[in-house]
Amino acid sequence: MGSNSLTLAPVPRSAAAEQVREEVRAFLAEELAAGSFTTSVDTWLSGVDPAFSRKLGERGWLGMTWPKQYGGHERTAMERYAVTEELLAAGAPVAAHWIADRQSGPNLLRYGTEAQRTEILPRIAAGECFFVIGMSEPDSGSDLASIRTRATRNGDGDWVVEGAKVWTSNAHTSHYAITLVRTSPADPAHRHAGLSQLLVDLSLPGITVNPIRILDGGHHFNEVVFDGVVVPGDMLLGEEGNGWHQVTAELAFERSGPERFLSTYPLVAEFARRVAAAPDPAGLAALGRLSARLLALRQMSLRIAGALDRGELPDIPAALVKDVGTTFEADVIDEVRRAVDVVASLDSPDPLGRALAEAQLHAPGYTLRGGTNEILRGIVARGLGLR
Repeated sequence: MGSNSLTLAPVPRSAAAEQVREEVRAFLAEELAAGSFTTSVDTWLSGVDPAFSRKLGERGWLGMTWPKQYGGHERTAMERYAVTEELLAAGAPVAAHWIADRQSGPNLLRYGTEAQRTEILPRIAAGECFFVIGMSEPDSGSDLASIRTRATRNGDGDWVVEGAKVWTSNAHTSHYAITLVRTSPADPAHRHAGLSQLLVDLSLPGITVNPIRILDGGHHFNEVVFDGVVVPGDMLLGEEGNGWHQVTAELAFERSGPERFLSTYPLVAEFARRVAAAPDPAGLAALGRLSARLLALRQMSLRIAGALDRGELPDIPAALVKDVGTTFEADVIDEVRRAVDVVASLDSPDPLGRALAEAQLHAPGYTLRGGTNEILRGIVARGLGLR
């Protein structure tokens, strides 16, 4: 079955995945009881807690599918999925390691040199090395082929980087950015040619990280400016000029995971508790609609995880999951608001009111990050031969 097919094989039930799921639930119950974190919405981007990430690394819950020689645990994608799903459902603070574990590590496994893998992957798996995504740019929107950040070789064989990246979540607390740069002059006839990826140490001279605050005043988005940043020549990731193909492969990991429909799950859970305590037709109907959509999205996402486990790159189905999933996240807010008379406030003593306020304030990002939904629908249409 081709990786671009929208029909992916069902995923068989995994006893190992259910075993690790129970272990994660027990761990999270202990952490919540100890007060080490508070459940909230969208914590895979806003919940930065390096100490919590290290705890996960100590338990073998980072780098789970990677080879043991690089600090991994050689477990299945289904086992990893169970771990990430439980962490998201609990609203745990996983943002510090999320990008590195989700896509930067797999990208290094596929395209990195042996030295890059040996140096960086064990640190990611230990919860001690964090990454950001260096793709989007100011004025480029979702059109990655239009990027203007460039890298040129100097006399020592190193790369000199000039330009800027935007929406680089948690760059101010991370160690590296896998940065898409133009290494050859742009060719209007071949817009995807001449792009490469560099492993950029964010502590290098010439890098400035400018915060971009969201509606609740929080800070995880950033603009990262590169002003004559000298990147060692051996920090090229993969092949020079192969950046577009590498980015496309990376996006399958970025777009297909449960975070694309579970960012607002803490709100769904609070809503379900409210409806269970005081059932009424409107609330029950809304909860039924949300549950049906959530279960369907989960099955879609699980099938993509299964495809990744088989070594496929299901970029078209991943784009579909991201589109439908983030639309669902925004719809959760509307369903709850229509069904329950609750005041949305970050200071509310009502946990449902707090969760609703958090979800509303984060909502503008749901359908933008990871590629706008309009762009994703174009990708799906092209994959189906409709354009």
